[in-house]
Amino acid sequence: MREYEVISGYRRDDRLRASFNELAGETFGLDFEDWYQNGYWGEDYNPHSIVIDGEVAANVSVNRTDFIRRGERIRLIQLGTVMTRKKYRNQGLSSRIMEMVLRDCGQADGIYLFANDSVLDFYPRFGFCRAEEYQYKRELTAGKEGTMMPVPMRDKKDWDKVERAVRCSACNSALNLDGNSGLIMFYLTKFMRENVYYDESLNVYAVAEKKGEELLLNQVFSQERADIVKVAEAFGKEFKRVRLGFTPLDPDGFEACRLWQEDTTLFVKGKVFDNMEADRLMIPLLAYA
Repeated sequence: MREYEVISGYRRDDRLRASFNELAGETFGLDFEDWYQNGYWGEDYNPHSIVIDGEVAANVSVNRTDFIRRGERIRLIQLGTVMTRKKYRNQGLSSRIMEMVLRDCGQADGIYLFANDSVLDFYPRFGFCRAEEYQYKRELTAGKEGTMMPVPMRDKKDWDKVERAVRCSACNSALNLDGNSGLIMFYLTKFMRENVYYDESLNVYAVAEKKGEELLLNQVFSQERADIVKVAEAFGKEFKRVRLGFTPLDPDGFEACRLWQEDTTLFVKGKVFDNMEADRLMIPLLAYA
């Protein structure tokens, strides 16, 4: 093994950030550069990388995702962007970074990550256990014309307006992301620019995907607690049911089903997750890193 150094907190280093983006593109098809240039990559997302000859050879990113869980604030860390450059694979680099990261995460109440099917045997070596999540759905019966209007997400001015709504939103979920609006803006300025809506009468922003007669309501942002059913019905009578990308504060009228996602398994570490399955919670879809 050639000499290497472990470097973190380098998002302002143009050379290392470019190398990180190159590796993320090769591994996941992701590019974080516009997220950084637009000012949404903040201190909550922190790559920890093994660097060899000035090149990011392997990485594990630490993402602070604190939540309000049924009124209680919990400090969580999500690990993500776990990747190794092809020429350095099978040399134990990911294990070395993981050991270091877990030592640095000792102050968190819990740690979690989402793994693909090719590495399901890797994370239990570090004390992680598989966890079950529950997703909520219900039928819609209002039959009203839609009042939700698409929100333009063309440029920084549009994005900042929505980001303020995200930061100032009331708690609308039983497991509600506390802070880290930059993570949500990663989605809203990239893959989900066409999925942001606003209802003036409800004074609610909603992030939603339309799939035939089913509405996937990823998240709701409002100054006061929103009525989730009314928000879903505001999308119009063509939708017969809604599926939530978060756990509702009031589950009455919703059906809770085990969440299954292709090539994605949730692993958790820490006593804070002991009651997660019993509480029938899910990590909000817009909190994935």
